[in-house]
Amino acid sequence: MTVRSSFAEFAGRSSYWFLHTFMNGGSSLPGKLTLKLDPNILQAFSKKYDLVIVTGTNGKTLTTALSVRVLREKYDQVLTNPTGSNMEQGIVTTFITAPRPKKKGLAVLEVDEANVVKVCKYITPIAFVFTNIFRDQMDRYGEIYTTYNKILKGVKLAPKATIIANGDEQLFNSKDLPNPIIYYGFNHEEKEPFNAPANTDGLLCPKCQHILKYRMRTYAGLGNYFCPNCGFHRPELTYAVTKIDKLTPTHSTFEIDGQKYTIGIGGLYNIYNALAAYSLGRFLGVSQAQIKDAFESDERVFGRQEVINIDGKQVTLILVKNPVGLNQVLDMIETDDKPFSFAFLLNANYADGIDTSWIWDGDFEKLTQHQIPQYMTGGERYKDITTRLTMAGVKDMWHEPDLTQVIDKIKEMPTEHVYILATYTAVLQLRKQLAEKGYIKGGMD
Repeated sequence: MTVRSSFAEFAGRSSYWFLHTFMNGGSSLPGKLTLKLDPNILQAFSKKYDLVIVTGTNGKTLTTALSVRVLREKYDQVLTNPTGSNMEQGIVTTFITAPRPKKKGLAVLEVDEANVVKVCKYITPIAFVFTNIFRDQMDRYGEIYTTYNKILKGVKLAPKATIIANGDEQLFNSKDLPNPIIYYGFNHEEKEPFNAPANTDGLLCPKCQHILKYRMRTYAGLGNYFCPNCGFHRPELTYAVTKIDKLTPTHSTFEIDGQKYTIGIGGLYNIYNALAAYSLGRFLGVSQAQIKDAFESDERVFGRQEVINIDGKQVTLILVKNPVGLNQVLDMIETDDKPFSFAFLLNANYADGIDTSWIWDGDFEKLTQHQIPQYMTGGERYKDITTRLTMAGVKDMWHEPDLTQVIDKIKEMPTEHVYILATYTAVLQLRKQLAEKGYIKGGMD
């Protein structure tokens, strides 16, 4: 490490200590300061860690968390960024604040799609984990093909790194790459060929632009696809979900290659995240028994279906950020057979995506099929989500644009269980309030 790098790291560590000691937070600012002092600081960590990058549109945080949980069954220490601070400055903060490894360590980091190339300029990963590609923050990323090309700019800097990719996502099978590739996906059913709904992302064959058909579709454009025109089809899967036993809002039980597993989180989409973590674990030599133990631990993940007790109310806090993820969350909520109230906190800051039009692709109409006694909208753009819910048929709602007042509103809701869906900065703001009031430990990160 150079003198400049050492000084930059010291300054970053010092700022992190101050922010966490006196300001109750700070995941990005220490990294920004460090990068200002040494723009090449990541290179200083290239010899200290083997790096795994987890990227894609949805599921990065939970896939990373489950992967770390799995890998800690074999490795003594695994460095990660648990709060979802996945841009360059947050990643730098992760490295500079970590205990210095006595031997070469393992880092499993969630990385924003546009920041993969920034990390790979300085650290060559041993593996990439690809989750999926959906429309998301189009003001930042553009369409799905643009997003994938952003990722590939980083991959091209690491041609020997193994790619562990969702084989049900056709984009991940659309480019000829020199990298070794492991595919995972679902093989739990097969039907006669059928078409996906017309408004599904990625319906066109990436090779010839013909409409794809499916023998199995999980959700959105994911599934066992094939092109009847040119023969493009899903690759052979190395690891596969072979059966889904039970889905509830709090647990999912399923089989991977005939072995039963349970994770303490609901939603079909989260089984994909578990399968990705399983595939990475097997690639790095973790046994099936160890993975089973890791999955069944009770650790919760920041902002991802956290269940928080607020004076007797069981509040489930869920991050939402794009139409596909939102609809999967709504599908998961539908499996709840107990009464619940519903809140949506909508911000439109840079980290959320400043375009809120994606909420109109959410299938909120299905909520009106339940007897939900109380709805609430909040956040800076509460009027937008209020309008959307009104158009879906919701008649009576509370409105709370001031997120510092949301906790008191939750206490007044008539049900024991409350679902809160929130965009990224709204999650941060609410968690900060929850931490200050003693309902959770930590807050901003």
